[in-house]
Amino acid sequence: MPIDETTAATYRAFLRRVYFLKNITEQAIDDLAALCSEASFPAGAVIFVEGDVADKFYIVMDGKVEVRKSMRDERSSLLAVHGAGHFFGEMALIDELPRSATLIAREATRTLFIARDDFQRLIRTDASIALSVMTSISLMIRNSNETFVEDLRERNARLEIALSELKDAQDELVRNERLSTIGKFSSLILHDIRNPLAAMKALTEIAGLHAADPAAIANDLKRMKAEILRMERLAQEFLDYSRGEIRLAMEVSSPERLFSRLREGFGDKLMDSGIELELEDRVGKPVLVDEERFSRALFNLADNARKAMPHGGKLRVAAEERGGRTIFTVADTGEGMSAETLARIYEPFFSKSGRGGTGLGMLIVKNIVEAHEGEIGIKSSVGEGTVVTVSIPSRI
Repeated sequence: MPIDETTAATYRAFLRRVYFLKNITEQAIDDLAALCSEASFPAGAVIFVEGDVADKFYIVMDGKVEVRKSMRDERSSLLAVHGAGHFFGEMALIDELPRSATLIAREATRTLFIARDDFQRLIRTDASIALSVMTSISLMIRNSNETFVEDLRERNARLEIALSELKDAQDELVRNERLSTIGKFSSLILHDIRNPLAAMKALTEIAGLHAADPAAIANDLKRMKAEILRMERLAQEFLDYSRGEIRLAMEVSSPERLFSRLREGFGDKLMDSGIELELEDRVGKPVLVDEERFSRALFNLADNARKAMPHGGKLRVAAEERGGRTIFTVADTGEGMSAETLARIYEPFFSKSGRGGTGLGMLIVKNIVEAHEGEIGIKSSVGEGTVVTVSIPSRI
């Protein structure tokens, strides 16, 4: 509706002070003033929302407004702050697209606005107004870009500080966890080392009683060697776990040779536990492995099987070649494992047997197999025994 002369004079006086209108004619000022209406907004009021239909062009008379752009995380980024004499909402009226940003009154704000149809008709008929609007838009885009870049710099600085603090906290947690792990492992390994030390002490005393019996002494020495190898394996597990990686020393070996080491180093212990050991080599040719570590993996699997058969049983270890891979199978007739135990089988220090060990055996086995670019699978049911399958590439 038409405005009265007093209001029109107030609007004309204000428009003449607006910087981006300084080059337009007096007639253009009069035309603009005649089309203006007034709207006031309290602090925090939303003037329009990003995506709204564009229907008005605004000029700030008093107060300040914030231009905000929505972000993915549902927060908004401040693009610019406009004060008295600045206009906003013109872009959507020119390109006829929805509002590209949200406008919020930073403080109590009074504005003039021109309806969409009136504004478009005005810039089509008055070149000076169109030029002034284009010049102002260019300046506003530049200022918005600078504000946006500065906002990004501030966010980036805050993120860098947060990242640094997070890294420090993570390092502290790792240090504390490492100390806790070393303490726990030390306690376990000291406990386990006492057993072979006690056995060797007893064997040395027995050997003294067998001074006149070379065969008995040889048997005692054989058992002492087995206990020494056991301590060596414990120490090596500690080293491999603490390093966090396994460096292989590959060499030409064979399933027969690996089985021979298993029988020599572990056969007596299995026999003493009432466990029958069956070894079957269907490969019949060399394999490329880190013999020391792969033997340790077989020892750990055999030891787990022994603990699962406290009343004796049968342990079958076999090797065959299939599909370009060498497959080792370790099967026992022991107690088997529940689904819950299987789910935690590779956790450090996890043990359900209650019959000694570091709780690292299966983790070490898994790491050794994976270092050989192999795969490990376990099938087990309570009361039905366990079958462990290890598959590695046949490199020869």
